[in-house]
Amino acid sequence: MEALCRLSGLDPFWDWNLTWYTERPDLTQCFQHTVLVWSPCIYLWTCSPLYLLYLQLRSPGPRLALSSLCCVKTAIAVILLCCRLVELLYIYALNEDIHHNVVFLLGPLFRIISLVLAVCVIQVERLKGVFSSILLFFFWLLSVLCSLLPLKVAVEQIMDQSFSSDPVRFTVLLLVVLLQFLQIILACFSDYQPDSQSRPTPGCRSPLQAWDLWALRPQDCSTHIMEEVEKTWAERHKETSMSMEWSAAFSEKSRLLQREQSRADLRLLLLRMTARSFGLYFLCGSVCLLLHDVAMFTVPQVLSLLLDFMRDSSSPLWKGLLFAALLFLLSCLQSLLFHQYMYHCFTVGMRLKTALTGLIYRKCLVMSSGGRRQCAAGEVISLVSADVQKLMDLVVYINSIWTAPFEIALCFYFLWLLLGPSALAGLAAVLLLFPLNGYITTVRAKLQEVQLGYLDGRIKLMTEMLSGMKILKFYAWEQVFQRRVGALRDGELAALKKSQILYCVSLASFASSSFLVMLTVFGVYVLVDEHNVLDAQKIFVSAALINILKTPLSQLPFAISTAAQAVVSLRRLTSFLQQDEVKGDSVCRLPHSTDAPAIEVHAGYFSWSTDAAPVLSSINVMVERGSLVAVVGPVGSGKSSLLAAILGEMERSSGSAKTRVSAFGQTGADIWTRPISCFRM
Repeated sequence: MEALCRLSGLDPFWDWNLTWYTERPDLTQCFQHTVLVWSPCIYLWTCSPLYLLYLQLRSPGPRLALSSLCCVKTAIAVILLCCRLVELLYIYALNEDIHHNVVFLLGPLFRIISLVLAVCVIQVERLKGVFSSILLFFFWLLSVLCSLLPLKVAVEQIMDQSFSSDPVRFTVLLLVVLLQFLQIILACFSDYQPDSQSRPTPGCRSPLQAWDLWALRPQDCSTHIMEEVEKTWAERHKETSMSMEWSAAFSEKSRLLQREQSRADLRLLLLRMTARSFGLYFLCGSVCLLLHDVAMFTVPQVLSLLLDFMRDSSSPLWKGLLFAALLFLLSCLQSLLFHQYMYHCFTVGMRLKTALTGLIYRKCLVMSSGGRRQCAAGEVISLVSADVQKLMDLVVYINSIWTAPFEIALCFYFLWLLLGPSALAGLAAVLLLFPLNGYITTVRAKLQEVQLGYLDGRIKLMTEMLSGMKILKFYAWEQVFQRRVGALRDGELAALKKSQILYCVSLASFASSSFLVMLTVFGVYVLVDEHNVLDAQKIFVSAALINILKTPLSQLPFAISTAAQAVVSLRRLTSFLQQDEVKGDSVCRLPHSTDAPAIEVHAGYFSWSTDAAPVLSSINVMVERGSLVAVVGPVGSGKSSLLAAILGEMERSSGSAKTRVSAFGQTGADIWTRPISCFRM
């Protein structure tokens, strides 16, 4: 680049005497015509392929119509393209020796290609259903920022030499900056177009109702989320069924080992399914968190430079203004990036919760009778209300598990550079807290299992009470069941109270850690050497670093506790999803035929689970099409079991069962006019 600038007759690429050690800072002509011109173009060329790949991989939303906002954005981009083309032709016409003006020609050429790419991105986003573009927003913002210095130079030339000295270049530059700034304003507006399902804002005309809410985005709807999840789940279920059939011929110990291996594979499947469905979106949030950490650790360094400026009376004023502006911009950037990270995390958590809830409901519909006996309704309610929420919380705080140690290490590294080996005293104070919190996390995980056990029992008992309320009132068992529910509730509250007390101890230890670190570091620094003096720079910068240390120290115990609770919930969830399902081959469902019987069972042996003894033996049933059959018998003779076997809700160990059901049922009048056949159990 240095040689390229020298070929075009420009000064060197960088000159500290011109940029930093001066009362009026400026950038070299080489830097202005290369970095300031090429930076927005390189940003767009680098990020556009990744962004277009992301749009291709994500499920597309509804195609947006060509709105007025999209037309205005496209028209302004085309006008900017024409301006850059005029600039290129103007430069080419003024310079006869093109070889010595390569830098001046490359700038407009790169900008023209970038604007063509920007127009393509606008249209691709419209076709993919993207309402607003963060990629183009930062492109226009970077373009305006890189145009400020050339605009300043142009204004100075106009004031010194008048506008008529170079009217074409001045006009193009002013028009380009104005249009780019207008593009930034337009990029702040969403290109959302209401469809037939969405509704306008109800405002204050009446109280909000359910039908006043806006429609969800397509990617947030449960239907869209469950499509990919059910596809992955179906593939896994097929593989697991084949492996379980293969292991059925072996001993009981082998089957138990196979079940444990299948349960571990199921946990891996859930994690892999989550990563494949939501990983890319979650990765975008993680990038925001990394940029937030970079801005957070830049603040103490800029603060140190500002304190140096205040101590040096000979420093020019513009340096102090620059440092103060950087502190303000870094604080705003931290807030923006952190809230974007939290938005991505909560969105992924909500989608994960939707997917897991859908899997639980699906499992309830296809679970076999043996599985239903092992999983009560109270446990299912507990899984949906408590365990799924724990996994959602893990998504929000999982990044703190690896970023917190990284942030702690960086804080102590900068403290070492500032205060020397005295920073190790603060590190020792922090390390003393980890064994305590590790023990607290282990105890809280065990208490959570106890609490969820009480919760399952209480919900199960309440379900039984509500379903058998008539019997309960008839025998006056209210006080007995009230005491049983109270005992379960007391056990649940006792476990929850112990867990929260331990959590408060953990939070208090880490909340006071910043004060302990500051006291230890400053005390050791002053005591180890009498020449160590705490001046304003060391105190303020160290305090800023230790305040940064407070965030990871407070988040780390909560993240570890959430991870431990999520592991317990994941274990309970996999145990539920591992239950046996109704086999589709228990009953052979054939297409409708007018000549064959509607229901045909020959020498059927049926049981409620694979390992249980047959409940129905040697069943032979044939029901002709259009006939009305009544199944009669005493209580417990197997009437409901027979109907369950015909529906395919029981395991068929031998024999055959076939059903041929018409797509259109018959009317009640048609049925009751037919003779009744009786099948006695």
